[in-house]
Amino acid sequence: MIRVTRSAVIDAPIGRVWEVLRDFNSHSAWHPAVGESQIENGEPADQVGCVRNFFLKDGNHIREQLLALSDRDHVSTYCILDATLPMQRYVATVQLKHVTDGDRTFWHWQSTFEVPRGREKEFEELVGKGVYEGGFEGLRTFLRRGGIVSPRVSNSEGMQGQAVIATSFGGPEVLRFESVAVKAPGPNEVRVRQSAVGVNYIDVYIRKGLYRMIEPPAAIGMEAAGVVLDVGEGVAHLLPGDRVAYACPSPGAYASLRTLPADQVVVLPDDVSDETAAAVMLKGMTAEYLLHRTHRLRPGQNILVHAAAGGVGLLLCQWAKALGAKVIGTVSSEDKARLARANGCDFPIVTGNYRFASEVKNLTNGRGAEVIYDGLGREAAAENLEALATTGHWVCYGQASGAHDASPDLGSKSGTLSRPVLFHYTADRAQLNEIAGNVFAALRNKTIRVMVNHRYALGAAAQAHLDLEARRTMGSVILLP
Repeated sequence: MIRVTRSAVIDAPIGRVWEVLRDFNSHSAWHPAVGESQIENGEPADQVGCVRNFFLKDGNHIREQLLALSDRDHVSTYCILDATLPMQRYVATVQLKHVTDGDRTFWHWQSTFEVPRGREKEFEELVGKGVYEGGFEGLRTFLRRGGIVSPRVSNSEGMQGQAVIATSFGGPEVLRFESVAVKAPGPNEVRVRQSAVGVNYIDVYIRKGLYRMIEPPAAIGMEAAGVVLDVGEGVAHLLPGDRVAYACPSPGAYASLRTLPADQVVVLPDDVSDETAAAVMLKGMTAEYLLHRTHRLRPGQNILVHAAAGGVGLLLCQWAKALGAKVIGTVSSEDKARLARANGCDFPIVTGNYRFASEVKNLTNGRGAEVIYDGLGREAAAENLEALATTGHWVCYGQASGAHDASPDLGSKSGTLSRPVLFHYTADRAQLNEIAGNVFAALRNKTIRVMVNHRYALGAAAQAHLDLEARRTMGSVILLP
């Protein structure tokens, strides 16, 4: 009879560790060696006597039965019923104990079993290192990433959540915080428990009906971060417990729980927090495509960034400065000017009346800005045309003051006008991964920094919109479910 014993200390409270391990089917979410797994006959995964039927990633097939479970003692015992591996009389016990130093958990894992003569060392290594030590490290990673226990594929059950609903088109007062039913993911969908939600000016456009992307009553919001609960058939790149984020064209992110297309969801690196992700996915990917795709910025170019102290504006200033541009920005107050200057804006112009062209020309020796990144729209149109350099590129990616009444006379400057939309650039999954990866890399190497200066409860979304539209915010705004 072979006996294999391993122990480890997990940097998490015992309740958190036990929450995962007491679920007899959770190993498919956290153990690196385990593939598809299910509990037979639809029984609960913590019911003594239930059988889990699973495959290892090396192709082997195993059926194990839960023999004992004690929530008081944090102990579970199980055995192998059938296996393609030549292991007989396999019985294993998992036991947890509280470590007071740092509120950590001591995990003891042991088993006894028999194998064909001459293969004892092989299976001691397989169980001790591959199963137990690999499992310790797998659970550590799972917990660090905020993982929760959930089936690999949805069990088709709906859940209750909360969401911010636009009851009609109009001002912030049309937003209502309501309980909603959240369906299980269908084919190629994922259900996410959200921990942070980004607030963007596009949400205002949608709420007002300027962008007809919803028909009220409907939830709004374009970006969020959270943890995968379950996935539908056909989803291969996401697993329950994955920390994820998205910025996608289907509104509905102002919610505690959401089901959405899986192809627009990306896995977060361990070094990007949920709050950072919720603040940077839409704004960061917008900055990435504006600077590298819509107009490939070159060192030495003069650029004008409107709302330079806003969420997108700060990222544009930082990234453009790192690319070697001379950055001019417009802001609405001295406080915002100081913030913009600290984030790469060489020359912030304080203006509350959309007058800036003369100053831009003074700062560029009369030439004007070779690139204008414009999120203002109609009220700034005449000044933008005046501030644009001959053969310059006017990139209009937003319209905070309303849509343009008419096309500007670009012939007077031989100028180019672009009206790019982020979601056209990220519609292809490979392109989405590339753009998101570039944003994460820019965060990692400190090319860009995200400032989450304003946090609101999810139910206070209307107040967040009021403050955003009144220009009382600087940097990124997020909602916390």
